[in-house]
Amino acid sequence: MADMPDTQDPGAALIARMAERVAAARKKRGLPRRVLSELSGVSPRYLAQLESGEGNISILLLSRVAAALDLKVEALLADEIPMDHDAQRFATLYRSAPAEMQHKVSAMLAPRDPGLLRAGRISLIGLRGAGKSTLGRMASEALKIPFVELNEDIENAVDMPLAEVMAFYGEDGYRRLESEALDRISTVHDRVILAAAGGIVAQKNTYDRLRERFHTVWIRTSPPEHMQRVRAQGDVRPMQGNPAAMAHLKELLNARSPLYELAEAQVNTSNRTISSSLNDLLTTIAKHSFLDPVT
Repeated sequence: MADMPDTQDPGAALIARMAERVAAARKKRGLPRRVLSELSGVSPRYLAQLESGEGNISILLLSRVAAALDLKVEALLADEIPMDHDAQRFATLYRSAPAEMQHKVSAMLAPRDPGLLRAGRISLIGLRGAGKSTLGRMASEALKIPFVELNEDIENAVDMPLAEVMAFYGEDGYRRLESEALDRISTVHDRVILAAAGGIVAQKNTYDRLRERFHTVWIRTSPPEHMQRVRAQGDVRPMQGNPAAMAHLKELLNARSPLYELAEAQVNTSNRTISSSLNDLLTTIAKHSFLDPVT
């Protein structure tokens, strides 16, 4: 095994890391150097120099060596310790498995402390008009972490606006896309603020996964303010031709409140300015240590 140099020269460090990993991979597979030479087409002498950290191998020859070792070439170069072959195979199987199977595997591998799985990821839940999108964007800027709107992710994935998504896929299809989007976002982002759709709490499996992978904060307000804010966004449908809209909104809020109350924290934006509500949200995130690193 090649000794890691004391120098901070990134080129020397890369060569030493590559040498160590080539030697370790060859020995793990029980390949004599001459056999690796035959498989890769790289001379035994050159391989010896490579493993000693003295070889200045071209990327073409290195790719041959990696292929002979049944590795991707980046596994020999990456800063972090790469996955071994079995781990790479499991990762491929996981990515191609149905969402329900992925959920079962994730549940089996989840840490004993559920908070570790959620660390760094925050989801804002609540009815439309509570302030999830506004506060989510502002909090993401203040905390220097990404913000994702769940419905926007769905629109980008299928390349059509939400109204067309609902018309084309129907309610069941939308819920499937919602579940897939949640899995996608939690896979891509270790630190993120997510604004979830208001009805996600009504889908038990999806809501369970949301609460498993994200710290949840219920952004709430009064029914009149819900209605007022939706109209301020340019959507007058809740009021036009529907005098019972307010009664329906109150029924919906009453029905979903027990589900929203499963969130780890709440921020009430009723009769609060945007800046005050943002301060409340940031205080809540800090108080509950939602962004603390995994230890």
